[in-house]
Amino acid sequence: MLKNKLQNKGKLSKRLLELEVFTFLEAIQFVKKLPYGSNTDRANPDLVLKELIGTCSTKHAVLKKIALEQGHENVVLYLCMFKMQGSNTPKLKEIIDKYEFNYIPEAHCVLKIDDRFVDVTNAKSSYEDIKNDVLELVEIQPEQIGVYKVNYHQVYLKKWLQNEKWQYSFEELWQIRERCINALRV
Repeated sequence: MLKNKLQNKGKLSKRLLELEVFTFLEAIQFVKKLPYGSNTDRANPDLVLKELIGTCSTKHAVLKKIALEQGHENVVLYLCMFKMQGSNTPKLKEIIDKYEFNYIPEAHCVLKIDDRFVDVTNAKSSYEDIKNDVLELVEIQPEQIGVYKVNYHQVYLKKWLQNEKWQYSFEELWQIRERCINALRV
């Protein structure tokens, strides 16, 4: 399945063929190598192949959409809540330590292909780096990477703050989390 030639079955598959990407495996590698960064519309994964940049959400969602175009039912998109901490995201250790968190729950997207999780967020990303820190996995569809994902994440953080009895308000925590995400873009 991964090595089968892409069929010209939709606009995303057609765009990949124009980019000289000919199999789903090549599509995974192509998207993984694209720079990490925000698209002009965070909820539109199609922009990854136009703007040649993407986040964990848009990159994984565009691959799920390509899989749907190709009839690959064994590709599942997941919203993954994980413990973002210095051990699995070293660039953030200083920020997380400054606010005395052990970790901050972060919403992330990954794919599951057959029985294997795949992370294409950036050229070095690997699900293996976070698999022991996963708090929750929820299957989603590509159209849920925008408002749904943000709302899910915020509700999760509010419950976490309440359960852990941190001194920070939700708004303060969200700002700390934004600092972490911005640090990853550098």
